[in-house]
Amino acid sequence: MQKNQTSYLTYGSMMIALFAILLALTVYVPVVSVFVTFIVPLPIAWYSAKFERKHALLVTLIAVILAVLIGGIVGLVFGLFLAPLGFVIGNSIRTSQSKFYILMASSIYLLIISTILYITFILVLNINILTQLFEFLEIFYKEVGKIMDLAGQLPANYDEKTSEILLMFKMVVPFVYIALVFIHAFIYVTLSLFLLKKLKLDVPKFSKFMDFRLPKAVLWYYLIVSICTLFGSFEIGTFGYLLFVNAALILRVLLFLQGISLIHYYFYVQGWPKWSAVLATVLAIPLYTFTIILGVLDLGFNLRAFLKDRYKK
Repeated sequence: MQKNQTSYLTYGSMMIALFAILLALTVYVPVVSVFVTFIVPLPIAWYSAKFERKHALLVTLIAVILAVLIGGIVGLVFGLFLAPLGFVIGNSIRTSQSKFYILMASSIYLLIISTILYITFILVLNINILTQLFEFLEIFYKEVGKIMDLAGQLPANYDEKTSEILLMFKMVVPFVYIALVFIHAFIYVTLSLFLLKKLKLDVPKFSKFMDFRLPKAVLWYYLIVSICTLFGSFEIGTFGYLLFVNAALILRVLLFLQGISLIHYYFYVQGWPKWSAVLATVLAIPLYTFTIILGVLDLGFNLRAFLKDRYKK
């Protein structure tokens, strides 16, 4: 018992110290921070994968407190993002969760904490990053318009067109926000699991992309959103328009991935080389609409079962 207690205290101190060093580099060395920030959760992830949850939670809490002492408000933001993220990754490994589960859990955590911090900045510090971004874009477009006007190259209805572009950008902000969160979570999870594997931990792997399958409920969601978009009358800028535009974008991306997964499965059952599937994936991007239709058909009619029976060896 004494040996185990000494073990988790020793390793806990070491991981907290390593986390503090990496966090300090992220906060105070801008050039290095671009790369270091993606490995800051690693010490907490390793510890959480090796030791009990109660010990890992304590180490995570101490790491967050230490982050505040190191970097103040900036350190707190990084600490709240990265220390619990390491705990989520490590604890999921310790409980033998799948890689997809780790990715989703990490994405949801980053989504929740970023939303909380965004609201906190507005209420406490009166700082709205999005409002400042839109104001900057409006000033930018006005200055560009003045330059083009002086050069005699100002297009007709320039103000109306720029207003429409800015409004559309505002409408898709939630989609862009969610997409960026998932991309960051994917990078953190992929890199962390790769490095933890190098440290001799048993980490899960993603199943093959051709086995990617969405729940059938996604098809019903897409059908409902499509019907509401076609027959509903939502004024641009309203909450309803914001909701359905972003829901449609998210669902189309998911069905696009479903379609590409079907293409990979088809190439597999045909026995074609992997490079041909990669080439088909690249070609699927300009054929975005057709690929979505493939995803819908696969989800609705289970085309894989048909392909499996048809090309069964």
